[in-house]
Amino acid sequence: MEDITVFFLWTGISFVGLLILLWFFPVTLWFQALISGVRISLIQLVLMRWRKVPPGTIVMAMITGTKAGLKLDANSLEAHYLAKGNVGKVVNALISADKANISLDFKMAAAIDLAGRDVFEAVQMSVNPKVINTPPVTAVAKDGIQLIAKARVTVRANIKQLVGGAGEETVLARVGEGIVSSIGSAASHKSVLENPDSISKVVLNKGLDSGTAFEILSIDIADIDIGRNIGAALQMDQANADKNIAQARAEEKRAMAVALEQEMKAKAQEARAKVIEAEVEIPLAMAEAFRSGNLGIMDYYKMRNIQADTDMREQIAKPAPKK
Repeated sequence: MEDITVFFLWTGISFVGLLILLWFFPVTLWFQALISGVRISLIQLVLMRWRKVPPGTIVMAMITGTKAGLKLDANSLEAHYLAKGNVGKVVNALISADKANISLDFKMAAAIDLAGRDVFEAVQMSVNPKVINTPPVTAVAKDGIQLIAKARVTVRANIKQLVGGAGEETVLARVGEGIVSSIGSAASHKSVLENPDSISKVVLNKGLDSGTAFEILSIDIADIDIGRNIGAALQMDQANADKNIAQARAEEKRAMAVALEQEMKAKAQEARAKVIEAEVEIPLAMAEAFRSGNLGIMDYYKMRNIQADTDMREQIAKPAPKK
């Protein structure tokens, strides 16, 4: 009984030890690489374990690349993995580029992948161009009519410009700017509606893909709609502004006239007050003249006669009232 227990114990220990040994020494993976034509040592696979690099990922990438006719270096793949790169996408991109006769080496593909771009999608876009729809672009022709245009931009990835090149947003912004410039230089909106391809030709000749990660193949105007009459609206706004300015100036003149009228009334009242004050002093002066002997009674009567004669003449000179 004890012999059977010891046997099973040693069998379990041996099995566990075998599993640990196979984990540290991935013989199966090494043999799979060997029969696939990939030359990699067992020690190198063990060292990958210690460097926390999954040997399966590196070996499968090398097998895939070798079967596709590529020559890959295990150290380069391992370094790319340690740099937080996607080894599988890089290898698939290299295979696709090789089949499509696109010049792409491992160094460039790794740089594109580490730059945050999808290198496999970029290679696919180089083979199959992508169509980008621009948002509605609003522009005004010289006759003041607003046009709203939509364009379809066919682009192809520029592998050499993927690292450091501008993205889709820059391409859309440049295309929109070109459309606005082309419509704005048109003498009439009718000419734009008759020949929308003229916009495409002008915009395409501007070299808008310079410094971007894409190569513009074509720009097609998908739709053009007529918007508001901006010229008429601007003229109306200008007329309203001129009217408001004129009203403001007229109100300023009216206020100045009212102020001047009030000032003149105040001066007239002041003059009348002075006249009344002077008239009040006349009897006093006459009394003083009588007391001092400078004015006699006959002189007073003559003055009264003259005053009565003056009042009569004023009454005769007034027009008769209408019945």
